[in-house]
Amino acid sequence: AAEAADSLGGGPAVFEGGRPAGPSAGNVHPEVAATVPVAAAPPDEEITEPLVVPGPLADYAELDPDGFEQAVAELCVRDDCRSVEVVGGAGDLGADVIAHTADGLRVVIQCKLYGEAHKVGSQDMQRFGGTCFTIHEADVAALVTTSDFTAPALEYAAECGIVCVDGRDLEAWRQGTGPSPWQLARAEP
Repeated sequence: AAEAADSLGGGPAVFEGGRPAGPSAGNVHPEVAATVPVAAAPPDEEITEPLVVPGPLADYAELDPDGFEQAVAELCVRDDCRSVEVVGGAGDLGADVIAHTADGLRVVIQCKLYGEAHKVGSQDMQRFGGTCFTIHEADVAALVTTSDFTAPALEYAAECGIVCVDGRDLEAWRQGTGPSPWQLARAEP
């Protein structure tokens, strides 16, 4: 958790072209490092750079909220988002991660690192819903949690067009066996 928090470097972590920008870009724990192609590489030459990919869902519990936001941002980078920025903290107005998909959609993510017994409730969802589209101008708004959602929270999200990613969906996204939040948004009617 400390290494994930240290990788934030005191300010928003900004990623460009599939790799972290700034001096903390090389701070990757060797046990969780994966290799991903850097988008700026010439077509005939593959350059790789380490990227933190979180371990199993249980490992998220070992992170602090900042580390969890960083881990979600790194999943966005892995899945080819551009201009990925961790903006969470005091005054974030509900946005923890802002990214742009390869086809230009603005994705705004609220991260909730909750235990199994603490579900994301309607109040959490309403706070996020009040800013994700109007303030942050999201094309896709998603609330990602390690836990689950209450029925009223899911109802509100459905009415407002907010994508809900629970612990099972997060684990599938992490493993690459399930869709990203922006893919979920495209699949919804």
